[in-house]
Amino acid sequence: MPRWLAERMARLGRVVVEALVIHYGRDEVLRRLSHPFWFQSLGAVMGMDWHSSGITTSVIGALQRGLAPVADELGLWVCGGRGRQSKKTPGQLLQLSERTGLDGAQLVRTSRLVAKVDNSAVQDGFQIYLHAFIVAADGSWTVVQQGMDPNKGQARRYHWLSQDVCSFVEDPHAAIEGQQGGDIINLADRRAAQSRARGLELIQQGPESALRQFRAVKGAPEVVQDVLPHLIMPEHHDVRPQNIVERRLFGALAAAEAAAPETFEELLLTPGLGPRTLASLALVSEVVHGAPSRFSDPARFSMAHGGKDGHPFPVPLDVYDGTLRVFRSAITASNLGRQDQLEALKRLDQEARRLERYATGPVSADYMAQERARAHTFGGRTVMGVARPTSTPARRDPGVMPKPRRRRGAPGPRARQPDLPGL
Repeated sequence: MPRWLAERMARLGRVVVEALVIHYGRDEVLRRLSHPFWFQSLGAVMGMDWHSSGITTSVIGALQRGLAPVADELGLWVCGGRGRQSKKTPGQLLQLSERTGLDGAQLVRTSRLVAKVDNSAVQDGFQIYLHAFIVAADGSWTVVQQGMDPNKGQARRYHWLSQDVCSFVEDPHAAIEGQQGGDIINLADRRAAQSRARGLELIQQGPESALRQFRAVKGAPEVVQDVLPHLIMPEHHDVRPQNIVERRLFGALAAAEAAAPETFEELLLTPGLGPRTLASLALVSEVVHGAPSRFSDPARFSMAHGGKDGHPFPVPLDVYDGTLRVFRSAITASNLGRQDQLEALKRLDQEARRLERYATGPVSADYMAQERARAHTFGGRTVMGVARPTSTPARRDPGVMPKPRRRRGAPGPRARQPDLPGL
């Protein structure tokens, strides 16, 4: 992870969480983190590779660094991490409980149970190597774990939310991300209650009884929790048009290009704020305010700040810094009792959702080509270096935002329309 991106990811993670707490409270932060599609979209909007397994480690690390200075103020703490860092989780939870009065022993027990369930009770071929425990001031929590299958070179992510856990061995997961395949022994499935009870009986009867039963077993049936949301990413690394719901992207572009000058005066007073940064702000605002159903295409959020690997285009550092500047200014003003800027960002998301019913535009492949062609004008950068002018010019002037088009008969972007349903 290059330092120039890691620092910005930490800052963006902080302002997104602060905005969520201001608008919806700490419980909503935990709920969002337990949703795999939202988690993946957050990583994409941060400039990470939109579908790599590294997005989990990077997002958790960014949240740890970004929230550390304000964790006590927000009442949200990120413990654990990857590898050796995950083993420090119990000690971190005990230290936190000493400062805050939380039940440290219970939190440590929960942390260990969650790890044991995904590593032992759920035998799917994935070895847990990342354990992140996010806890709130009232004791509620969410856990994000990731396992790796070294034979397939694939990762699987497990999401937990305390409000949804009635039993650690009765369908405890909020969601699981990963491709289904192979035989899974899932003793945490509600349908495995008889297997769990029989297992206890075998232990009580001694090893000889267990050995006899083992010899009699011909094979274990596959048990799949198909009722949970599953986020399955494609094999290809680049962003392709089929990975994006284009009408949603066009709505964000239309709100930035046409509606913003009349509707979002407070935002426009920010120095250096132009159409390209407004488009990124619309996507980041959706990460804050969007309903779960709107995150079915995480690749779309990489259109805000590109990706460090150059897909869909180099990270435009000038645009990224502009996004951070606007959100930091809005949150600072909110802490001083002025909500205008934060409300303007919320209206930007609402306007984008309204306009997506009417706006059309260049297909995603053309839009990505335009962004790659002009990336150098916005300080574009990847892990390979600074973006250079390309030999293939953009189809439009590189300094001009692609202007969304309207279908014939559709109302203009400034026409009064009923707002789309909110959260």
